Amino acid sequence: MIINIPTDSDFSIHNIPFGIFSSASRGKRVGVAVGDHILDLVAVAELGVFDFDAKVLNQDTLNDFIALGKSTTAKVRTDIQAWLQSDQSPLAKNENLFVLQSEATMHLPVSIGDYTDFYSSIEHATNVGKMFRDPENALLPNWRHIPVGYHGRASSIIVSGHDIHRPKGQTMPKGADQPVFGPSQRLDFELETAFIIGKESVLGEHVTTDKAAEYIFGMVLFNDWSARDIQKWEYVPLGPFLGKNFASSISPWIVTMEALEPFRVAGPEQTPAVLPYLAHEGASNYDIALEVSLTPEQGEEEVICRSNFKYMYWSMYQQLAHHTVNGCNVKIGDMLGSGTISGKDEKSYGSMLEISWAGSKPIKLKDGTERSFINDHDTVTMRGYAERDGIRVGFGHVQTKVLAAHS
Repeated sequence: MIINIPTDSDFSIHNIPFGIFSSASRGKRVGVAVGDHILDLVAVAELGVFDFDAKVLNQDTLNDFIALGKSTTAKVRTDIQAWLQSDQSPLAKNENLFVLQSEATMHLPVSIGDYTDFYSSIEHATNVGKMFRDPENALLPNWRHIPVGYHGRASSIIVSGHDIHRPKGQTMPKGADQPVFGPSQRLDFELETAFIIGKESVLGEHVTTDKAAEYIFGMVLFNDWSARDIQKWEYVPLGPFLGKNFASSISPWIVTMEALEPFRVAGPEQTPAVLPYLAHEGASNYDIALEVSLTPEQGEEEVICRSNFKYMYWSMYQQLAHHTVNGCNVKIGDMLGSGTISGKDEKSYGSMLEISWAGSKPIKLKDGTERSFINDHDTVTMRGYAERDGIRVGFGHVQTKVLAAHS
């Protein structure tokens, strides 16, 4: 191996995820995570090893590179895998090609034109329904028939490491007869993944479930921040607005679907049977272990949730098929969120809303303090990886600190 990769690294030889980085001596450009390092693809291109216009690598987003198509991007990935394992490769004895991740700054990997968030975990939807609607009939009548979603705000999606301020808005305090304005008192995370569109569709045409994989370039970790009290007051009749659009955080490295292929698994049985346009043959879920930790200011990091992407009731293929069935087109760089990923027990719930059961069951942290929702100066970190038969493919992390509301 040309460069040492720790055995427990998310960025193993089996991964080769793409991102945008810069350093003290290098402007924004395309790179690949390899262990604790970044392989600078602009520098690699200067060796004359690529058969495409290398200008797409010297950009501040991945959009132009992704637009080359999977036949090209997948070959870049497999070539890098081969080069990393050969002492005779173009990468050998060329230290200028690598940058330590600790010495680099990561940037938003794609220009996101549109963002859609789904609501596709049956465990999460059931928990929310029990809390706020009917414990006996928690799911709304449409939930098992369509992948429910809404259009979010792309402009406020930020990369890991960027702090956010507590949002402000209208809320209706319990027992009050008039709304009040001020900082949210129920700021929450949502444990999600998101997938990145890698191929444009045509307005008026439908991406079928059996073609959906062609349109998905890769995945990131996704923290869809939520102000539950603002959301509760505003969401009827048109759904999420200020309670959601203030910020969403993503991990900087896009893990390709080729890297995740060994971790395909069957999804949950769907009852009743879905309509034909949502039907799909073969395994369409992915076994990706996920966790959320919370770190109070000056405190110790503590894992508060462990879940798995394999629990999702509606798959990415079904989400994309439903999204486009009416003729809606998708473009390269568009991002589609999974919705909160909750498991089957309290330790796997993917939001504070569920973990604290709407604030009725606060959790106690190691420092003795309690949390029903996220406090100012708390840092929330999400991690994810897939591992099987000695192959590990991970996402790194998405980490965000919450600051006090702007005055």
